[in-house]
This record gives sequence, C-alpha cells and structure tokens, in this order.
Amino acid sequence: MGAATAWAATRRGLSVAVLEQFGAGHDRGSSHGSARIVRRAYPDPVYLRMTGRAMELWRELETDAGTRLLRTVGGIDHGPLRDPERLADALATAAVPHELLPPEEAALRWPGLRFDGPVLFHREAGTVDAAGAVAAFLERAGVREADIRYHTAVRRIVPLGELGTSGASGASGASGASGAEAVRLETAEGATLTARRAVFAAGAWAADLLGGLVPLPELTVSQQQIFHFPRRDPVADPWPVVVHKDALNTYSLPGGRDGGPHDGRKIAEHNAGGPTTAGTRDGRVDPAARDRITAYVRDWLPGLVPEPFNEATCLYTSTANDDFVLDRFGPLVVCSPCSGHGAKFAPLIGEMATDLALGGAPPEPRFTLAAHLAQVGRTVAAQWPV
Repeated sequence: MGAATAWAATRRGLSVAVLEQFGAGHDRGSSHGSARIVRRAYPDPVYLRMTGRAMELWRELETDAGTRLLRTVGGIDHGPLRDPERLADALATAAVPHELLPPEEAALRWPGLRFDGPVLFHREAGTVDAAGAVAAFLERAGVREADIRYHTAVRRIVPLGELGTSGASGASGASGASGAEAVRLETAEGATLTARRAVFAAGAWAADLLGGLVPLPELTVSQQQIFHFPRRDPVADPWPVVVHKDALNTYSLPGGRDGGPHDGRKIAEHNAGGPTTAGTRDGRVDPAARDRITAYVRDWLPGLVPEPFNEATCLYTSTANDDFVLDRFGPLVVCSPCSGHGAKFAPLIGEMATDLALGGAPPEPRFTLAAHLAQVGRTVAAQWPV
C-alpha cells in the first residue's frame, strides 16, 4: 500500500520519500508473492464499487510500467455460506456481467472442481502479481524522482506545528499539502525527514508504530497458512479463482511463481490462522491446517493431486469487522490494515491515501477511525498535539 501511494502521489507531481524497513521485495508482510486474487464479486456495495476503480488503476499501472500484472481467468463463488444468489443480485445491480449456474452445468464446465449448489461465475476476476506490482509501483515512482530508501525503519514520529514553505518530503509523504500540521520522522539510523503529511502503510506494525499517537481500533495480527497442490493435468487451461464457503472458508487460485517451478493451485483458509505479532511470528506451518486443506482438496478438487508440494505463511492484520482503516489524523494518513483482502485494491488505496494527504476527497465513512471506534463504544476524542 505504501508503494501504491508513492505511485499515486508522484503521478500528481508531489515530492515523495518512501521508507521501507526491510529490503526490496521482502516477504515479511501481507501483500507479497506472485499470485493474489482480484475479483468483482463482493456482496457489499462499498467494496463492489471499489473493485471497478481498482481494476481501472491496475490497467493504468500495466500501461505506465509496460508490464503485465493481471491474469484474467474468471472467478467462481459457491457454497451455502457464500450465498451465490445474493452475490449475483449485487453484481446485477452494479451491471457486472455474470452467470448463475446450476452445479451440474458448472461441473461440466470445470470438471476438476466439485459443486453441490448454485455457482456464480464472473469474468472480471483472476490474479495479480503482487510482487511485480510493488516493483512496478516503486520503479515508476522512482522515475518520477521519489526518494526510495530500503532498510530504513522509522523509530520516532514527532508532531510539529506550521511547516515552512521549503517543500520537504516525508515517508510515503507528500509535500505541498494544505494545512498547518507537519511531522518529523526519525529513523533507526538517526536520519530525520520532515513532511506536511506522512502516509503509514505499516500493516502488522501499525499498532507499534502509531499506537501512542493515533486512536487506532483494536487490530488482530494472525499467521495464515498457504498450500500449493499439483494439477493432475498440468497443461490444461487454468481454472478460475474460487471462493468457497461451507464447512471451511477457502479460496484457491493459480499459484504463479509462489509454488516454485510448478504452476499449481494455491489454496488456503481465509482468516483461520492463530494470533501472533509482526515481531514474534515463527513462520511455521500448522500441521492441522495442512491436514484440513489436504482433506478439502480430496473432497472438492478432484483435478488436483491431494499432496501439497509447497507451503508458506503470511500475515493478516484485521479489524473487528474486516473493514479497512483509511483515514487521516493530523498530518498522518493511516492506510492499513486491510484485513486479508486488500491486495486487489492496492492502486485504489494508494489513490485514496493521496487524496487524504492532500485534503481532497473525504475518507470512506466506514473506514474512518471514528467508525471503527464506534463499533466498540469509543470516540476519537484526542487531537493531534501541535
């Protein structure tokens, strides 16, 4: 999200610095890897509307960077808890082309998959190369003179009053924004940067970094398990991405480079991992999760060999209701966490964060700090100390 914000801000001619505590293309956070789902199928009209603009921006990034990031294979939603009929109604309202199929017809179309109820299919879905996208965001931001610093951790955030008109820049921050507030960032190496605005896309590190300054909602960090299975027919056309909610809440997609040399099938449970922190995660796969997914493959994906050939972990950072946090508090813009479903929205979140930094479009009401705190009876009473 920070890389996407740098791309969005530099496209508007802003002076931007990006501070990344790890190296280029690291896998310590949430939105890495070569295959993440993009889709239009959301029952919630807020996210459904956002998917349309996000897809437009993905295409703009591909054109800007001269590289292919999207792989369109279509999307399937099924299972009684996924409620395909409700999703079909939502897509119809948004004029998104789709089909609602009986299970027998879906099984004929995708013989490697098994269905036991209505199946929603829409073509505007597939995967995005998240690692490639981060590289493209930053490459294009660098061409537009962003100052990109790796292995640079922010250790202190200092509120300031009126900033002079010299046009300093800050971490994923934009100079020249209106308003009196400013912020100084101090890094672990002792460097300082001063900016009108600083955009924090810190994910699992958000509470540690901003907890004393911003009234964040309660955030839960969890370690998720991901598995890759070989296809019985490796040269067949790739299946669509699949979201299946039944006894398990699973998703699957073409695995891309993530599984190694084989373009197999990447499968995981959504939000089924145990609690952890960014600093204490162990990166070890839970054997019980492996057993559950292997049994799921055996029951529902007969076109796969039910023996995983690769596995990994990643982090979710989630709010209580899985809505995003995207709001401004003084000179700070908070644009994480994304509750395990943000990668598909990355260029749009960068655009929205830039709007907030500039004082332009207001935040989506549900994503504000006040809305999240209201869920638990709290209010944003604190003011930015200047």
